[in-house]
Amino acid sequence: MHIPESLQDLASSEAVQFLRRPKTITRVFEGVFSLIIFSSLLTDGYQNKMESPQLHCILNSNNVACSFAVVASFLAFLSCLAFLVLDTQETHIADTRFKTAFQLLDLILAVLWAVVWFVGFCFLANQWQHSPPKEFLLGSSSAQAAIAFTFFSILVWIFQAYLAFQDLRNDAPVPYKRSLDEGGMVLTTLPSPSATSSVNMPTTGPNSLSYASSALSLCLTAPKAPRLAMMPDN
Repeated sequence: MHIPESLQDLASSEAVQFLRRPKTITRVFEGVFSLIIFSSLLTDGYQNKMESPQLHCILNSNNVACSFAVVASFLAFLSCLAFLVLDTQETHIADTRFKTAFQLLDLILAVLWAVVWFVGFCFLANQWQHSPPKEFLLGSSSAQAAIAFTFFSILVWIFQAYLAFQDLRNDAPVPYKRSLDEGGMVLTTLPSPSATSSVNMPTTGPNSLSYASSALSLCLTAPKAPRLAMMPDN
């Protein structure tokens, strides 16, 4: 099957490669799940009872449960958008310390959001379990959807923490790696001993060159001893 050159260029473009990264796909799932939780409870999460016009949370009439899920999902959605923008600039970050700090922040927030959604799932499921049956005419499907996607959010944030840990471990700077590389470059640029043996004098210490030059100057400037001449006999 022949693929047009334009499609090949599109597949190899930087934008497509960025969208195919596991980290990017995971962030998209996190944002979608957070948006589903937010919209489900914000639209149908508050209903009025048949005997009262006042709105109540469909999760056991506990407004704290609905408020917790709405606020957490909204903040998680904003966090996904912010990190997606930062991920686009990750390849252009030259500072190793800033890149390591960014990856460490990504790991900490992923673990934090996994814990938040785990607590939220337990809280929402408990409130839904204690909700009186048929107390509200509408909203049961929205509550079930919110609880289900809260559980799915735990899984994707755990996977996001795993990816962040892998990036942090693979890109962690080794303190002695640069010195070893520089030492290897210096050793490769030094001339071989056979090429310099006929020119350079043997050295025995750090000050051997100054010692040799001083010894040579002493030999040149030392006074010559007087010679004895034999007088012929008369």
